Amino acid sequence: MKGNEKINYGIDAPKVIRNLVIIGAVLLGISMFMPNWGSPNVQEAIQSTLFFPGIFMMIGGFLMYMYSWGGKFKHRERILNLYTWKGDEQVMDVGTGLGLLMIGAAKRLTSGKAYGIDIFNTYDLSDNSLERAILNTQLEGVAEKTIIVKENILHTSFPDEKFDIIVSNLCLHNIDTSTDRDNACREMYRILKPQGKIIVSDFKNTARYTKVFRSLGMNVKQHGTYYFDTFPPLTIISADKV
Repeated sequence: MKGNEKINYGIDAPKVIRNLVIIGAVLLGISMFMPNWGSPNVQEAIQSTLFFPGIFMMIGGFLMYMYSWGGKFKHRERILNLYTWKGDEQVMDVGTGLGLLMIGAAKRLTSGKAYGIDIFNTYDLSDNSLERAILNTQLEGVAEKTIIVKENILHTSFPDEKFDIIVSNLCLHNIDTSTDRDNACREMYRILKPQGKIIVSDFKNTARYTKVFRSLGMNVKQHGTYYFDTFPPLTIISADKV
């Protein structure tokens, strides 16, 4: 490990942010500097049609970028604070990326272990790689408390009822089909111990996750949608296995 390495948790959805900013800037540029076409009424209609979507796209890209630099750290603590930690837990972070949630959980452990799984898609997170995630655990001083595995939540290698708590943030919506998202919820249930807890944060499909967890006999609570420090606004649900 090089002495000048720095902790890096990446930018969430970097290509989405890039596209929002570029398209927004183009729309704004056209609306402000377009040549005179047709009557003044037509000109004004075209300009207003382009201007406001351009503004909204630019603002959306900015808010997503700000979440990556600050909001997601606050949101991590919000998620982890929903569980009463003893320190000996076996923890799973689904879609760990560069390890933000997993490392936060590991810092709350004494004899426990925090696992992270991901397929490490750079479309979902900049600099996303197994090697970078491992480096973050070293830089954060929790390498001995963490294990990172390149696996898909649809088919994990873990035995039944292994984990005390499973967490996931901004991951499950990236699964392509609703059937597979349902199966991901079922796989999380399979590897969760009795009396264990699942905490999922996402910007969509949380009602569906709730339905699947309840169909498995879990007690599910919604802990709010957070509009001021997450973007897109994120909803958290927790599901307790009885």
